[in-house]
Amino acid sequence: MDHQYSFEKLRVWQDARNFVTKIYKVSLSFPKEEHFCLTPQIRRAAISVPANIAEGSSRSSQKDRAHFTQIAYGSALEVLSHLYVALDLQYLPESEFQLLKNDIHSLTKQLSSLRNYQLKS
Repeated sequence: MDHQYSFEKLRVWQDARNFVTKIYKVSLSFPKEEHFCLTPQIRRAAISVPANIAEGSSRSSQKDRAHFTQIAYGSALEVLSHLYVALDLQYLPESEFQLLKNDIHSLTKQLSSLRNYQLKS
């Protein structure tokens, strides 16, 4: 069996990784003129969620780990803000927006729980 790092075992990291794939797929349909503005912005913010979970797992103190978890939480909310822009500009149907917003809600709940655990340990 291959070595697994601690972050790879976290459900929140696994869910965040899947979320990135969804964001990439949905942003493919954005207009060509957004390929240098909204598309890379929303993708970078989405990638930041699992990346910060992973980076935080390497920190030696729980306080430092919690800091990176908080950054991941902020990135998830940044994605939500970008999704509202995409919705307002009619790049995204309401139904797809709601599904992605539900994913963000799930991620932020998990991140909040992880951060609380990290701060209590």
